[in-house]
Amino acid sequence: MNGASREALAAARERLDALTDSTSVDPAQLADELAAVTALLDREAGLRRVLTDPAQPGEAKAELVRRLIGAQVSGETADLVSGTARARWSQTRDLVDVLEELANVADLTAAEKTGTLDDVEDELFRFARIVASNTELRAALTDRAASASAKVELLHRLLGGRAKPATERLVTRLVTAPRGRSLEAGLESLSKLAAERRDRLVAIVTSAVPLSDAQRQRLGDALAKLYGRRMHLNLDVDPDVIGGIRVQVGDEVINGSIADRLDDAARRMAS
Repeated sequence: MNGASREALAAARERLDALTDSTSVDPAQLADELAAVTALLDREAGLRRVLTDPAQPGEAKAELVRRLIGAQVSGETADLVSGTARARWSQTRDLVDVLEELANVADLTAAEKTGTLDDVEDELFRFARIVASNTELRAALTDRAASASAKVELLHRLLGGRAKPATERLVTRLVTAPRGRSLEAGLESLSKLAAERRDRLVAIVTSAVPLSDAQRQRLGDALAKLYGRRMHLNLDVDPDVIGGIRVQVGDEVINGSIADRLDDAARRMAS
């Protein structure tokens, strides 16, 4: 994915993170609905072309999405898809690829919220190894003559009760809608997404007033350098945090003013 599409993916991932930060949003439901929209656009080539046509105004494309799916999915999903449709795209297929990735990341987020992300990553790896070593299983899961329901039933017998729900959902979607990929390539892609998600640190940031975009950027950059890993900020506002900020990363809590903590971060990096 290059150019405009890469930028569109980054923006869509940020919107997804913002949505799933909310405790009122069910990321598993979001994943299912995004997967349904992916399947729709994968089938409808004409609709894909309209939604990725650079000559069409972004708002017109977003409105078309809302008219088509607004009554079938949650408001959060409709907003996320319509926002994504506003973007510019390098290739028509990229929009569908991005929506599919968002669905997968939403399921991984569901696992993250239940504390099972490490298990999901391990299960995806082990399932890939099983498939690689069992030619009969691979043939059954990739047989184009077999119905989707038969494959779902097979996967449920293999994974149901043995793997985490997110693992079963991710593998089932891949097997029933491979979209031209080999099973091995699809499992490798899912494993990479899980590893990327697991390697991300989350900072819970509580401030007396909302942070500006510039403050969020500075804080995120400083924390990422301090911890040596990519940092995602979950933001909350508490007026009792008088004139300052509280940052929690894992079990570690940092208190102090924004300026003081950033200055301290700079000094620690310099030393």
